[in-house]
Amino acid sequence: MKWKIIIPSAVVAVAAIALVTAVMGGAHGSAVPGPAGVSQGANNAPTVLPVTSNPIKNTSTAPGLVLVGAMAENNVDPVTKQTIADRLQVQLKNTSSGTLSGFEIFYTMTDMTTKSSESYYTPLAGLSLAPGQEVTVYFDNQTGANHYPENKFSLYRSSKNEVDFTIQVSAKGVAVANGTAVKGAGTGEVVGG
Repeated sequence: MKWKIIIPSAVVAVAAIALVTAVMGGAHGSAVPGPAGVSQGANNAPTVLPVTSNPIKNTSTAPGLVLVGAMAENNVDPVTKQTIADRLQVQLKNTSSGTLSGFEIFYTMTDMTTKSSESYYTPLAGLSLAPGQEVTVYFDNQTGANHYPENKFSLYRSSKNEVDFTIQVSAKGVAVANGTAVKGAGTGEVVGG
């Protein structure tokens, strides 16, 4: 047998396969699983993936969380009152007597012409609301407090038709808050613009 030839050839073949796999994985944004609906791409940037069902299991009926409003176009920063780039923006208020935590959001976007729809789920890590506190959360792939990832290839970003959002936000110990938002027909809704 020619073991001296077979062993080096096998090592080279394994190394070549590993190299091709690494390059192809990076080129295609291979994902490392994270929270449901969110994965980390090859560059560690979050990639939000559609989900097929709502993972929120909150059955509380206690009042305390209010979805004050939501926007998906013609956005305005609630603090500065300045125009900001279009994004899903959800304003929440704690009307309970205790601090709220354990936030998660589930939203469905529907193209009103084609009736295509996509749903997304995101745990709102790091978010807590003191009694009476109001906060706006943004889905815009930016960093910083109250900014969360979005799918830049979603119906919201790709459809030229009206896209309607139905939104559910949950926090531990209080009833789910519901709201809606609308992106009108047009092509102006692009990430960062």
